[in-house]
Amino acid sequence: MRLTLAFFFNSILLGVGLAMDAFSVSLANGLNEPEMKRRRMAGVAGIFSVFQFAMPMIGWICVSSIARYFRVFEKFIPWIALGLLGYIGGEMLYSGVRGKEPEDEAAVGFSALLVQGVATSIDALSVGFTIADYGLPEALLASLLIGIVTFFICFAGLAIGKKAGTKLAGKAGILGGVILIVIGIEIFVSGMAG
Repeated sequence: MRLTLAFFFNSILLGVGLAMDAFSVSLANGLNEPEMKRRRMAGVAGIFSVFQFAMPMIGWICVSSIARYFRVFEKFIPWIALGLLGYIGGEMLYSGVRGKEPEDEAAVGFSALLVQGVATSIDALSVGFTIADYGLPEALLASLLIGIVTFFICFAGLAIGKKAGTKLAGKAGILGGVILIVIGIEIFVSGMAG
C-alpha cells in the first residue's frame, strides 16, 4: 500500500470518530476536576491516546494472525464498555450526590483512567478489520495518527470540562457521572444493534 493523501485523511477521520467517546469522558473528567493543571491534562489525554493507538494495532494483529479468537470476543465489547463506564460513572454520581465539593473530591486516579481508557477504546479493536490489508508500517502509522488525533481531542475535552466545571461547582461530579453512564449505554446500544 502506498502512503497517499487519502490514507492520511482516512486515518485522521478514523481518529476523530474513535476519539468521540474519549472526548466525552475527558469532558467529564474536566468537570470533575476543574483545577486540573496542564501537565495532568497532558497525562490524561496521553493515556487515552495510548489506548486509541494500541487497540487498532491489537485488532490488526488479531485479524492478521488469530482472527477466529477475536471474533468470539467481539460480541462482549458492548457489555465490557457498559460495565466499566457504568461503574466509574456511578462512583462519580454517588460522590456528587453525597455533596462533596470539587476541592474535597480526589482527582480521578491512575487506575480509573486506565479503566476509562480501555472502556472508550475497546471498540477500536474492530478497526483492525478495516486496516487488515495494510502492511505493518502502514498499520503502525494509521494507529499513530489515531492516537495523535485522540490526544488533541481529549485535551480539548478536558479544557472545556474544566471551564464548565468551575461554573458548575458542586454539580460537576453529578454531570460527569451521568455523561459516563450515558456513554456506556450508547456504546452498548450501538454495539448490540450493529
